[in-house]
Parts: sequence; structure tokens; C-alpha cells
Amino acid sequence: MCLILFATQAHPDYPLIVAANRDEAYARPAASAAFWSDHPEVFGGRDLEQGGTWLGLALSGRFAAITNYRQRPRAAVAPRSRGEIARNFLCGSGDTPRYLESIAQRDQDYRGYSLIAGTLDQLYFYSNRAERMQPVSSGVHGLSNHLLDEPWPKVLRGIARLGGLLAADEQTLTRQLFECLADRTPAPDTLLPDTGLGVERERASSAAFIPGASYGTRASTVILVSSTGGVLFCERTFGAHGVLLGEVEQRFELRGPVIASRRAAAGA
Repeated sequence: MCLILFATQAHPDYPLIVAANRDEAYARPAASAAFWSDHPEVFGGRDLEQGGTWLGLALSGRFAAITNYRQRPRAAVAPRSRGEIARNFLCGSGDTPRYLESIAQRDQDYRGYSLIAGTLDQLYFYSNRAERMQPVSSGVHGLSNHLLDEPWPKVLRGIARLGGLLAADEQTLTRQLFECLADRTPAPDTLLPDTGLGVERERASSAAFIPGASYGTRASTVILVSSTGGVLFCERTFGAHGVLLGEVEQRFELRGPVIASRRAAAGA
């Protein structure tokens, strides 16, 4: 996944809003978003090559999304898949900072990555290319293949677009966030980051949606989580050249003590 836009504690009805694109080689097998057969409390896509995930939400309210960290020269092959970091968090039940501290002890096992993980009440950012984990402040944020809120053009455009929707209803949010994720406009060359790809590849990667021949945007996802734990999880999957292959729309309810207290407060 190469773009994650999210708003936390910023919308009056939705304490968590996520709009994300996953970019990957089309040949890599993956399953569309669904409840997992081996962990039925987790909803999300699945990498069928290594068993991990790029983005998911557990019924307990745990959320995780991960991107590769783009750098040149490319790091040597690592023994473990980065997708297992998000998967293991979603399937767990422990404290988020403690989990991030545990994976920090194994940074050398993975190529570069950046991770958003946490619960409805508090998200955290961690990268094995950063010095430490950090709690994510309330507001609108963006992550691509670098560090949180790095001012790459598609991150800045996405943050501005999401920031303008903080009073929108469900239908408007869903429609306009998918429009944002579908933007194929490359950034001007003067604004391109320099991550060692060369100008042509930097330009091709600068759009929110990448309609490549062998590599590109495989999935676009919009998640809305209400203050009482209601979830709308929408995913569109794509093939080569950006051809739409399928759509998933799933509604479900989060559970657990935090959600119960929120529902009680809303009904008071």
C-alpha cells in the first residue's frame, strides 16, 4: 500500500476515517477484504504469498495498516514479511506501545516499513527507519512510503481533501474519498521526492492511483468507524491498467469495553 489517509478524533460522528490505496505487483496473490477463516474476529485483505496483511480492523477495535519504506539502494532481502507485523497486531490483544516495542527489537528482520497501529481511542506510528514510536495526534494525517505526514504531493493533496470532509455524511465521505483515491494526476516534476527511483518512476509513483501494467494500485479502501462502533468497510480491487475487478461493502459492529462505554455515553 502506498497511500494511507486517515482522520482520528476529528469528525463529529466518525472518530476514525481511513482512505487507503495498496500498490503491489499484480502477480502477487491476494484475497479481497473479508473476515479471516483462521482469525474470524479480523476483517481485511490478505496476502496469500506470506499470510500477512496491509490493512485490517479487528472486532475489538484494533486497527493496523502498513506501507513499505521506499529507499535506494534497496535493502537486502530480509528473513520476515512486513505484512506479518500488521497481522500479528490485529490478532493480538495486548497494549499497543508494548507491541511496538517488541517489534522494534526485531527491526533487522524486516525491510523498511512504516506502521499505523492502535485502537479507536489512540493510534501510534512506528517505522524501523525512524528513531522511536509516536502517538498520533487528533486530526488528519497521511502516510505514503516514507514517514508520517512526510510532505509528498499525494500526501498533502489527500490530507487537504480529507480535511475538507470533516462535516460530511456517510454517503458524501465514501464517494469523495474514493474519488480522492482514484486520482491519477502525477505531481509536477519540481515537487517530486528524490528516493532514488529516477524522475520517470518518481513521476509515475506520485499519483494517488497508479494504473500500471505489471505493478500498480491493487485495492482502494474506505473505512468509517462511528462513535458507537458501527463500521462501514468498502474495498475496490483492480487489475492491470486500473481495471476494476470487484467491490466489497461490509457493515459490522465493534465490541469490547471501550465500545460499550461509548455506546452507554451516547445513549445517556
